[in-house]
Amino acid sequence: MKIGYAVVLSLVAGIAIGVGAIQGLNAQVKPPAYVIAEIDVMDQERYAKEYLPPSSKALLERGAKYLARGSKTTSIKGEPPKRIVLFTFENFDKAEAAFASAEFQDAAKLGEKYAKFRIYAVEGTPAP
Repeated sequence: MKIGYAVVLSLVAGIAIGVGAIQGLNAQVKPPAYVIAEIDVMDQERYAKEYLPPSSKALLERGAKYLARGSKTTSIKGEPPKRIVLFTFENFDKAEAAFASAEFQDAAKLGEKYAKFRIYAVEGTPAP
C-alpha cells in the first residue's frame, strides 16, 4: 500500500515540475513586433537612390523582415499615405534597437529631405 502512495506522489510531483518548466519556458518567449511605416514621398528619385539602400541595409542587418512594401493601397477609412511598408522583427526590443541604430538614424536624416514618415511598432501575440 505504501508503494502505491509513493508512485502516485512521484507521478503528481513529476507533473507539477513539468508544468512549471513549460510555463517558465513560455514566459521567456517574447512575442514578435510589427512595424508600420506610413510614408508620403515628395521626391521619388532621390528617395529611391539616397534613402532606400542605406535604410533597408540597416534594418535588414538587424533582423527586419519585409511583409509588405508597395505603393498600392486602398482606403477603408480615411486617406491612406502614398506608401506603406510593413516589417516584422523577432521581438519589440529588436525592432526598437534597429530603428535606434546609428546607421538607420543617418539614413533617416537623408530620408526626411525627400519624404514625411510616420513609423510605429506594435507588439504581436506569441505564436501558439
